[in-house]
Amino acid sequence: MTTTPLKLGFIGLGIMGAPMCAHLIKAGHQLFVHTHGKVPAEIADSGATQCTSNRGVAERSDIVFVMVPDTPDVQQVLFAEDGVAMGLAPGKIVVDMSSISPIDTKVFAKKINEQSCDYLDAPVSGGEVGAKAASLTIMVGGPQKAFDRVKPLFELMGKNITLVGGNGDGQTTKVANQIIVALNIAAVGEALVFASKAGADPAKVRRR
Repeated sequence: MTTTPLKLGFIGLGIMGAPMCAHLIKAGHQLFVHTHGKVPAEIADSGATQCTSNRGVAERSDIVFVMVPDTPDVQQVLFAEDGVAMGLAPGKIVVDMSSISPIDTKVFAKKINEQSCDYLDAPVSGGEVGAKAASLTIMVGGPQKAFDRVKPLFELMGKNITLVGGNGDGQTTKVANQIIVALNIAAVGEALVFASKAGADPAKVRRR
């Protein structure tokens, strides 16, 4: 146990979300969960409480984590009729760990702030391997006080955790990271094509 046990919500138990949630449970926290489809066995058998709606998760939790595929999914989770926003009370924190639009993130954060709750955008890098190994890089945007409160929980899921600025800046950092990754992949591809056309074995060049 690295922190005092907390009532936590986790929405989105897919390839990334399930192992991230499992780390929080393993640390002794009380989890309230909801996901599209069936809850993975590792979570269902862990003692986590399965809620029938995202609103139900928010009502029971002090901090709600969201890990879903894209911007429309986050919007639905937060602001649908039975969404997270309907279950919030002042002082709670919403943490979106999905990788989505920085512009929409600022809009979402403003709406949550209007309910006297804090919002952190905290996209991750490291993939399924990083999620399972609790070695994710977490790029966070939001207020310092909310970050300080959630950081011990981030440390259960990742290793390189940085508050990069205000709401939306976490998502902007993730986009910048993806641009760098994409350009590196393109550069490697171009280099190997060059090597092949010059008569070298690209497989051996890659192993240099």
